[in-house]
Amino acid sequence: MPAWNSFSYVFGPLMAAALLVFFVFFLRWAFRRGSSVVAAPAKPGRTDEYGVLTPIASPGTYVEGEILRRRLEDAGIRCTLAQTLEGPRILVWPADVDRAKSLLAS
Repeated sequence: MPAWNSFSYVFGPLMAAALLVFFVFFLRWAFRRGSSVVAAPAKPGRTDEYGVLTPIASPGTYVEGEILRRRLEDAGIRCTLAQTLEGPRILVWPADVDRAKSLLAS
């Protein structure tokens, strides 16, 4: 068991101050602006900014687009619904374009 002497009265406040400084720096790091670990909301872009994905449908609303996207996914076609500057668009891979267009036309 350690021997308690006059330094034990200094040790407690110094330890509390050190922990307080640690928490201040940790919380400043965790809550600083501009570098959040949480993903930022998606920003709409132009239709040609989605790489090799090809737009095949332009539904009137996002809800209609989600219905079409689910219909394509149920048929086994990989697709995504993107909110572009021109409105919602259904995007598919180039290999699935013909199959997706024929499915949506029926």
